[in-house]
Amino acid sequence: MSKIFIGVAWPYANGPIHVGHMAGCNLPPDIFRKFHIMRGNEVLMVSGSDMHGTPVTVGAEKEGIRPEELAQKYHTMNDKALKDFGIEFDEFHSTEDPVHIETVSHLFKTIHENGYLYEKEMELPYCGECDRTLPDRYVEGECPFCHYENARGDQCEECGKLMDPDMLISLRCTACGSEPKFVTRSHFFFKLSALEQELKEWMSDKDYWRPHVLNFSRMFIEGGLKDRPVTRDTTYGIKIPFDGHDDKRIYVWFEAFMGYYTMAVKWAMDKDGQVDEQKLESFWKNPECRHYYFLGKDNIPFHTIFWPAVLRSFDKDLNLPYDVPGNAYLRFGGQQFSKSRGVSVSIKDIVEKYEPDAMRYYMTTTMPENRDTDFTWEDFQTRNNNELVATYGNFVHRTLSFTQKNFGQIPDEPGQLSAPDEEALEEIKAVVHDVAEHLDKCEFKRGIKRAMELARFGNQYIDTKAPWAELKQDRDKCAITLHTSLRISKALAVIFAPYLPFSSQKLWEALGEEGQVLDKDNWNKAIEPPISGTELKKPEPLFKKLEEIEEDDEMDTDTTIEEKIASPADELKKLDLRIGRIAEVHDHPDADKLIVMIIDLGDEERQLVAGLKEHYSKEELAGKTITVVCNLKPAKLRGIESQCMLLAASDDEKVSILMPDGDAKPGDRISGAEGAKQISFPEFQNVTLKIRDGNKAAIMSADSELLLRTGNMNIVSDKDMKPGSKIK
Repeated sequence: MSKIFIGVAWPYANGPIHVGHMAGCNLPPDIFRKFHIMRGNEVLMVSGSDMHGTPVTVGAEKEGIRPEELAQKYHTMNDKALKDFGIEFDEFHSTEDPVHIETVSHLFKTIHENGYLYEKEMELPYCGECDRTLPDRYVEGECPFCHYENARGDQCEECGKLMDPDMLISLRCTACGSEPKFVTRSHFFFKLSALEQELKEWMSDKDYWRPHVLNFSRMFIEGGLKDRPVTRDTTYGIKIPFDGHDDKRIYVWFEAFMGYYTMAVKWAMDKDGQVDEQKLESFWKNPECRHYYFLGKDNIPFHTIFWPAVLRSFDKDLNLPYDVPGNAYLRFGGQQFSKSRGVSVSIKDIVEKYEPDAMRYYMTTTMPENRDTDFTWEDFQTRNNNELVATYGNFVHRTLSFTQKNFGQIPDEPGQLSAPDEEALEEIKAVVHDVAEHLDKCEFKRGIKRAMELARFGNQYIDTKAPWAELKQDRDKCAITLHTSLRISKALAVIFAPYLPFSSQKLWEALGEEGQVLDKDNWNKAIEPPISGTELKKPEPLFKKLEEIEEDDEMDTDTTIEEKIASPADELKKLDLRIGRIAEVHDHPDADKLIVMIIDLGDEERQLVAGLKEHYSKEELAGKTITVVCNLKPAKLRGIESQCMLLAASDDEKVSILMPDGDAKPGDRISGAEGAKQISFPEFQNVTLKIRDGNKAAIMSADSELLLRTGNMNIVSDKDMKPGSKIK
C-alpha cells in the first residue's frame, strides 16, 4: 500500500465554478484519487475556496456587499456543485476556516524566525481618483511579453508570465480607468533568491513532469529568482501576526497554497482539536508518500517554485511535490474560461441539465493536458452520442438485455473456450493493465481512450460470435459468449469508475455486484468473472442520447458564441489573410521547437516564427506555399520578432499547414479577408476556424460557415485532418 497526497488548486470564491476549472484542475485529481483508492492506496486529497483573493473584493464591490458575504455564497454553491459532479475531497473548506487562519499565522511567524522574511520599502500603484493603493487585480495593462491587452498586475492570464504592476504597458485602474501613480510603502518580502540553487538541484531529476510544466519552471528559475512581497495594503484577509501592521494583510498568493498544509493539519485533528502529529507526518514527512498538485498553467510557478520554496523555508523535512500535472487552458469559442471576464459555463448549470458522467467523459476526452483545447456544445453532443451511447452504452445494454431475456441470470463460468473467447479474456487483462498505467502517470486522456477501446472490442466480439444465432444452434456456446460479454462489461464498470462514477455504479449493480464499485481494492476485480447464477433485472440504458442542443440551452454563458461571431463574413473582414511563400528557413537560436522563416508576400517580405519543428523539417518547409495572417500585432517569441502568423490545423495527433489547392501567387488575398486594422492575438482567437470535409478550411459561426477561398481555389490542409479540427 502506498500513500498519495493530492493538492488541488484553490478556486477564488468570486463566482460559480466553471467548466474551465473542472477540466483544468478539479476533474483530473478526482479521477486520480478514485483510481488510487481502488488500487488499495491511502489517499489524502485537499482543497478549498480562496476567499481572500482580490477577485473576491472586486466582485463584492460590484455587488455592493461585504467580501465575506460574496465569498461564503459562492463557497457554499461551489461545494455543492463539486459534490453533484462527483468530485470528492477528504478536506474541502475555505481560507476563512479557523484552522487555516491559525496555521497560516504559525507558518508566517516560523518562516520569519528562520530568516526568510524581511521588511523593505516598495513602489505601489496609487489611484488618486479612488484614493487607495491598488492590489494586483485592481490594475490592468498590456503584457510586455505577449502584448495581451488586459493583463493583470500580478500575472498575465494569456501567457502565464508573473509580473509586477510597473511592468505593464499603459497601466490603468480597473475601478475607474484612470492612470495610477506610484507611491512608497513598507512590506514584508519572501527571500526567494536564497533558495534558488536548492530549487535548481531539486528540479534536476523531474524529467517525468509534463514537458510544458518542466520547461516553464526551469526557464523561470534560469531567469533568476527575485524576492517577492508577501503582504499588501488591505484590511481583508489574514492579519500579519506582528504588532504595528493593522492596515496590512498576508498576500493571498503566499497564503492560499499554504492551504494544502493547513487542510492536512485539520484532517489530522482529533475530536478535541488536537493534532495527531504522527498522522500528519505520515503524509508530510514520509519519503514513501508522493505529493501531486493539480492546477492550470497560470499556476505552474506557484506550485513548482514558490510552494517548494515556502516548504523549505518552514521545515526542510517536509515532502516536496513529486509531480505537478498542470493543465493548459480549456477555451470556449477561442477564449479562456474566466469568471471575472464573463466567459463561463457553470458546473451548477451543467449538473442541473445534463448527466454528470456525460460531461465528465467529454471533459476528459478534451482535457488540455499538454496544449490548449476548445470546448464546444457540438463536440459534446457528438462524443456523447457516438461514443458513450452508441459504443459503450450499446455494448453493455445489448449484452444485459439479451442475457436477461434468454437466460434470466448470469450463465455459469465456461470450461472450454474458443479462440475468440480466449482473445477476449486477454484483451480485458491488457486494457486493465494499460488504463492503470496511464492513470498512474496522470495520462487521463490516454486512459479513457484505451478504456473505450475495450467497449469497441466488446461490440466486435459480440458481432463475431452472434449469440442470437448460437442460441438457436447451441445454447451452451451462447452461454459462453454471454458470460464473456458480461465479463467485459464488469471490466468496463471498473476501469471507467474513476472517470464515470455514476454510470459505473449503475452497471456494477446491474451485474449483481455488492457494495460500491469505487471501494478500496476493487481495481483487480476488473479481471475477475461476474458471479454465475446472479439474477438479472431488465436493464436501463446507461446513457441518454443528446438531441440537437439549442442556442438557448447552452447554459448561462455570459459571453455567447452569437455575441462573438455575428456572421462568418463579418468576422472574415477583420482578418488580413494572404498567400505567402516560405523563402528562407532557419533554426531559432534559443528555442528547440521554433523555426524562423522569411515569408514572400509578393510586394514585401516578413519574418515569421512558428513552433513547427516537431511537425515539419526545414526541407519540407522551404518554398512551401502557406496562408498567412498579416494584420496580427507583432510579437517576440524567445527574443525574435514574428511579424505575421501562418495558419495551421491541429488535433491531438498532428499539425497541418493551410495552403491553396491550386497555383496561387504570393500576395493573393483570401476572398473577403482584407482587414486593415491591426488586431491582437486574443482578438484573433475569438474567430472560429475549423477543417470541414475534404480538408477544406472554413470560418464558422453558431449556425453557418464560409469556406476560405482565393480566386477559384479552396484553402486546404496539406495533410488529411479530421473534420472539426481547430485552425490556429
